Amino acid sequence: MPGQSQPLTTLAVGSAATVAEIRVSPENRGRLLEMGLLVGTPVELVRFAPLGDPVEIKVRGYHLTLRKHEAEQILVNATNRKSS
Repeated sequence: MPGQSQPLTTLAVGSAATVAEIRVSPENRGRLLEMGLLVGTPVELVRFAPLGDPVEIKVRGYHLTLRKHEAEQILVNATNRKSS
């Protein structure tokens, strides 16, 4: 639902969202922030690996691969459209 925070991994492939909260542990959070994954950043879920881990997202024009357990700790607000 648009406007309601949900884990990044619950989005459908191709869906766009905005980062609402990052609950990743402090020792891993810095790495994500350095790569441009900040609260308010638009993201798109590109794909899941065949066994579901890792998860590939598009952020700030490039593709970023996250471990599933990290992606589950990133809360997003889905937008009304699928990204193109």
